[in-house]
Amino acid sequence: MTHSEQVSRPAAPPDATPEAARRDWAWKRLATPIGPLLLAATRKGLVRVVFHADERTARRELTRLEQFFGGAPLASVPHLETAAAELTAYFAGELHSFTVPLDWSLSCGFPARVLHALADGVPYGSVVGYQDLADRVGEPGAARAVGAAMGSNPLPVIVPCHRVVASDGGIGGFGGGLETKRLLLALEGVLPAPLF
Repeated sequence: MTHSEQVSRPAAPPDATPEAARRDWAWKRLATPIGPLLLAATRKGLVRVVFHADERTARRELTRLEQFFGGAPLASVPHLETAAAELTAYFAGELHSFTVPLDWSLSCGFPARVLHALADGVPYGSVVGYQDLADRVGEPGAARAVGAAMGSNPLPVIVPCHRVVASDGGIGGFGGGLETKRLLLALEGVLPAPLF
């Protein structure tokens, strides 16, 4: 399989999950300085973070997760509360490294390799270029594909795609919107805090 075929494969979960593959999961919405986040977790770990989780966005994502996990959510699972507590501490400036276990089941192939490299190698308060991240995963010609992998990140903030920036000094794109990216980078001290 060529590199471009790996990148162009759809990352969306299947429409239905066989009965034997049903998995326990739960979700909650968390109020944050960048707007409401929808968090979803399984017994394995945090599986999904969704920006701008208003009612409509939350409903759409919950339908998708019910299909992927083969059933309705539980009231809670342990990793969900851990993720919420850690994100609250992060936004308060009290946490610089997340410890909540992650469930990577919504990511595979090249995007998963890039996201693992990002999660493991780009700490709080630092940034990395798309090209540098491509080099780190052994794909030096794949800077654009790294951008696509950032767009498919199922765990933004926790897996810090906001720390990936353009080589020309710009902040690059961001699935949560550029203002959200600026706020996250300001929180981590990479950019000056907004005046307003």
